[in-house]
Amino acid sequence: MMSTPVALAYLAASVLFIVGIRLISSPKSARRGNLIAAAGMLAAFIATLPLLHGPGGGAVPGMNWLLIAAGIGVGLGLGAYGAYSVKMTAMPQMVALFNGLGGGAAALVAAMEFRHAEGRVLFATAMVFAGIIGAVSFSGSVIAFLKLEGKLEKPVTYPAQQIVNAALLLCIGALGAFLALSSHGIGLFVVLGALALVLGVLMVLPIGGADMPVVISLLNSFTGLAVAADGFAISNVAMIIAGTLVGSSGTLLTLFMCKAMNRPVTNVLFGAFGKTVANGEATQCVLGTVKPIQADEAGLVLSVAQQVVIVPGYGLAVAQAQHVIRELADELVRRGVEVSYAIHPVAGRMPGHMNVLLAEANVPYEQLVEMEAINPQMERADVCLVIGANDVVNPAAHEDPSSPIHGMPIIEAEKARTVIVLKRSMGKGFAGIENYLFYRDNCRMLFGDAKASLQALVAAVKAA
Repeated sequence: MMSTPVALAYLAASVLFIVGIRLISSPKSARRGNLIAAAGMLAAFIATLPLLHGPGGGAVPGMNWLLIAAGIGVGLGLGAYGAYSVKMTAMPQMVALFNGLGGGAAALVAAMEFRHAEGRVLFATAMVFAGIIGAVSFSGSVIAFLKLEGKLEKPVTYPAQQIVNAALLLCIGALGAFLALSSHGIGLFVVLGALALVLGVLMVLPIGGADMPVVISLLNSFTGLAVAADGFAISNVAMIIAGTLVGSSGTLLTLFMCKAMNRPVTNVLFGAFGKTVANGEATQCVLGTVKPIQADEAGLVLSVAQQVVIVPGYGLAVAQAQHVIRELADELVRRGVEVSYAIHPVAGRMPGHMNVLLAEANVPYEQLVEMEAINPQMERADVCLVIGANDVVNPAAHEDPSSPIHGMPIIEAEKARTVIVLKRSMGKGFAGIENYLFYRDNCRMLFGDAKASLQALVAAVKAA
């Protein structure tokens, strides 16, 4: 039984979790929300220490306290090092890795607690569920990490893949049901965990890189559910609430991202997004030629504009050019130009990637405009400056029924009077298809490294 101080500490931690998540939903308050949620986790951790006990309910041995302290020290060190050293382009990989470690930890807790499940069917069921979901989240997140790192660039497919996965899932379900009802057999529980690890790998291997943000979000919800199940079994209220919050928010985020791409979750998990369309069908609507522009010309166009919309994409993160785009925007604002940033829900490699990138450069929050709000304004924009974004501004999404991104809501950059696209080359985006925007009469291409091109634009605007 928990004492009143511990129960109150858990209640306070839960409130901090909820408030933190609420604040994280807005770029303006996200940093504060993150700190508040972290404070809640610290409160929950401290409140848990009095509940620890040794063998037979006695005091915790001194060696165990040393192990706990060592684990805390290693975790704090690795977490701080990872957070401070990670590049903005590698942020999705870090999220995937941290999420996977959470799922793995939940699976290990389930394995340890399952040893005490004999004769307790409900307890055993919770541990089996946590073990399966946690293991799937761990191995799936590792594969997602490798894909985002470029170690597994192409989807891995083979004949009857979905049948194999379905058969493996049935085996896991049958073994899990047997363990839950029998409530004993740690050896079989380890086998169950191993099968779940294999399922996580096989589930993520065939999914393309463009869908990794959705996969990471889904696996994150798996981790939350595993933690909640662990908390239920060991009667830890903080784990139940935290796990439920992560599970529900991850599920909602997954659904929101799928809606932003106009695709069901089943299509992400079992479909084949981005396959090359045979016989050139995907490019049959592309007409015209690409029209390059020089930095001094583009700078002149920007300097006489009244309204400029900037569309940031993954290329901006790769070039680490967020501070230069802020400098360019500030220069335009000083000249009386209205500047805004159009944020697509799935721009970059994870949800909120562009928000975090621009926040690092202290871009004013009021300049960040969501896709639904910016599209009605696009016809009034004198210039739309697209930096490293591809699929999220591709008109094929609503012009070509044969396109794999058809139906996906996009930022309607083509409606601006002039579109200037900063790209290294004519390389295709994650979807692997032509971008119809590049061939429009009002579109100009400024080729080169995004950071160097933006620096040249800043110089040209100042000289205009």
